[in-house]
Amino acid sequence: MTLSEENRRQLVKHYVEKAKTTVENVSFLIKNKKFFMAANRIYYGIYYMLSALAVKHQFSTSKHTQLIGWFNKNFIKNAKIEKKYTKYIQEAFEKRMKGDYEVFAKFSEDDIEDSFEKMKETICAIEKLL
Repeated sequence: MTLSEENRRQLVKHYVEKAKTTVENVSFLIKNKKFFMAANRIYYGIYYMLSALAVKHQFSTSKHTQLIGWFNKNFIKNAKIEKKYTKYIQEAFEKRMKGDYEVFAKFSEDDIEDSFEKMKETICAIEKLL
């Protein structure tokens, strides 16, 4: 599907707004001790920003790992953003997978709060690329 420049701009804006709303949601979830859901939303907040970046650069995929790989190749490898963000993204992805698919997975409040701080930092760093 080919998007007009205006549609592309609107879609990028939509993803950024969705990421920022997700930050608010994660804060609420942590306050209410909903750590499994917070882990999921932490990843998706980052995912929405990656999606905004992909739309801006006309990259499309339905696979999360391909999106992360594209980001690493085009932004980490080329030093357009600090390397630590690939680690933050991977950690968030792994926690989301663990929370979604491991029956006895547990997350501590400290662990989720740390991930939340990394999420907010990652979202801000990716937004600067937009």
